[in-house]
Amino acid sequence: MSKSSVSRLPLLAAIIVAVVLALVPFAVADTFTIQVLLLVVMFGALGAAWNLVGGFLGRVSFGHCVFIGIGGYTTLLLLRHLQLTPLIGIPVGGLIAGVIAYVVGRPTLRLSGHYFAMATIGLLQIGLILVTNWSWAGGAVGLEAPIASAPWMLLFRTKVPYYWMAIALGLLTFLSTYFLVHSKIGFYWRAINGDEGAARSLGVPAERYKMLAFVWSGVITGVWGGFFAMYVGFIDPDSMFNLTLSVQIVLVATLGGIGSLFGPWLGAALLIPLSEGTRVLWGSSGLGLGLLIFGLTILLVTLFLPGGLVTLRRRRGATGR
Repeated sequence: MSKSSVSRLPLLAAIIVAVVLALVPFAVADTFTIQVLLLVVMFGALGAAWNLVGGFLGRVSFGHCVFIGIGGYTTLLLLRHLQLTPLIGIPVGGLIAGVIAYVVGRPTLRLSGHYFAMATIGLLQIGLILVTNWSWAGGAVGLEAPIASAPWMLLFRTKVPYYWMAIALGLLTFLSTYFLVHSKIGFYWRAINGDEGAARSLGVPAERYKMLAFVWSGVITGVWGGFFAMYVGFIDPDSMFNLTLSVQIVLVATLGGIGSLFGPWLGAALLIPLSEGTRVLWGSSGLGLGLLIFGLTILLVTLFLPGGLVTLRRRRGATGR
């Protein structure tokens, strides 16, 4: 098998998975299953976007949820105050998230390690405070999407149209990360992650490529924030600028395998059904059993698969030889 055909296998696999997932509503009518699959796709995409910065570039961000909030609020504000369709509002939200990433990235990307992580947490808290005190954006009360059936406004009565949108966005997210990682840009990211000083000495414009990773990650995350706002129909500062949600995105990528294309998607395929299943099974009466199982799963994967779920394939190949 030629090298070019091998490099196309992830693309083919992604397209096949997307087609299979798109056919699920024709065979499964259960709303809960559709919602879980949608969340798997969404968190896989969010993990893949975070992975550009945290995995390939090596800068761990715990404040990525700020871009979700920017995208979500931009989309709903344009819809409510200007009656602008989310078909425009969602991309605009992504662009604004990218601009904010560029502005805050100039000082923060000079940091590394826990200093960068702390700076991103601070950015998230600043976003939370600003939106909470912004009356035009609903303040602490939040914003609600109109209740209607208007496809051009992305307002649907069922979850299935949103599910198909999520699959399309998920495929686009994977394609964008795939082509970036397999280009000169991805090579430079790995060089910076490995040894930034050595990369600079070899002529790599580190600041430019670090900024590119952060901005594009922000754009993708902002787009998903706009989609999420339309899907849930209601947002508030606590739900959109949420540190726990940021940590969950990091966990999805880390447990699946950071610095790999499929890692975040595998992590989401494990964690999201587990999280949603335990929540529905026990709810508020579970006395923390859901969180206990969730935490034990994370601990076991971390102990026995420190490189993430993607290492299962390598181990299986090693034992098969």
